[in-house]
Amino acid sequence: MMVVDTYVPDAQRYDGRMAYRRCGRSGLDLPAISLGLWQNFGGVDVFETGRAILRRAFDLGITHFDLANNYGPPYGSAEENFGRWMTEDFRPYRDELIISTKAGYDMWPGPYGDGGSRKYLLASLDQSLKRMGLDYVDIFYSHRVDASTPLEETMAALAHAHRQGKALYVGISSYSPELTRKAYDILKSEGVPLLIHQPSYSLLNRWVEQGLLETLGELGVGCIAFSPLAQGMLTKKYLGGIPEDARAIRGKYFPTDALSEQNLAHVRALNQLAEQRGQTLAQMAIAWVLRDLRVTSALVGARTVEQLGDSVGALRNPHFSAEELATINRFATDAGIDIWNASSRIKEAE
Repeated sequence: MMVVDTYVPDAQRYDGRMAYRRCGRSGLDLPAISLGLWQNFGGVDVFETGRAILRRAFDLGITHFDLANNYGPPYGSAEENFGRWMTEDFRPYRDELIISTKAGYDMWPGPYGDGGSRKYLLASLDQSLKRMGLDYVDIFYSHRVDASTPLEETMAALAHAHRQGKALYVGISSYSPELTRKAYDILKSEGVPLLIHQPSYSLLNRWVEQGLLETLGELGVGCIAFSPLAQGMLTKKYLGGIPEDARAIRGKYFPTDALSEQNLAHVRALNQLAEQRGQTLAQMAIAWVLRDLRVTSALVGARTVEQLGDSVGALRNPHFSAEELATINRFATDAGIDIWNASSRIKEAE
């Protein structure tokens, strides 16, 4: 007789282990730590491992799961897997969840398979909803700036998805301060608020401090920081060298020159401070990103349930002394890890 593995969430999931922050000047709260499905949840990964991570995340009070159309590999497979997890585990709890997806990078062949056109964005959203078995997502993002498409067209597509009810909120990712302000104004003229911006931000990638956080604070737009662990650089993974299974070796999204001796020396110094604070390096890196209240949430990935638990442990020591911040500033320098700056450097669009 087959035993059915029925998921029953932890009844204490909202008992205070997770903090929730208001997203800009909206009415929406997000967990201080959100789970991203960029890596480790695709068709090439172990399905039950991904399921275990999502279950543990929800048990810990993580209510926000972040996807994109081309997450995998292969493209679309993270959303397909998530659709199964939704159906089998999380369907009764849909109204407790914030589910987001994005479109902007390459997804299918031909001239309509990436970018910021109305054609691509709305077709992609329909595909994402079908893969996930959802009637709507909570947040739909323009994943990147497409300088060859008028910004008005891209924002009008987001507004259309919002009016259709297929996206309760809309957001942008990797937009410069200048284009963030323009996107906000265009959406406002459409009667649609810009809820959130998703930039890369970490101890080794601090570009958002050069005007973006100030802009978001002024506009009342939330901020969810992705890659707060600098794609694994801000973990113990590289303290003793480069392991054979590291993303730096097997992935196309990691600039291997980021693992210079100077950068690794900075990482080791930051790790020493984390140990003095009674934290892992990953926990300190996440806590540091969240030190600024303009940052609504830190978006983390996880390969194992244990990694996820370690990330959530960052919330146990969120405060930094002036001396600690000064030490961090000595070593938290740009490591050449911002592979998304081709989008965020654009200040003018058609």
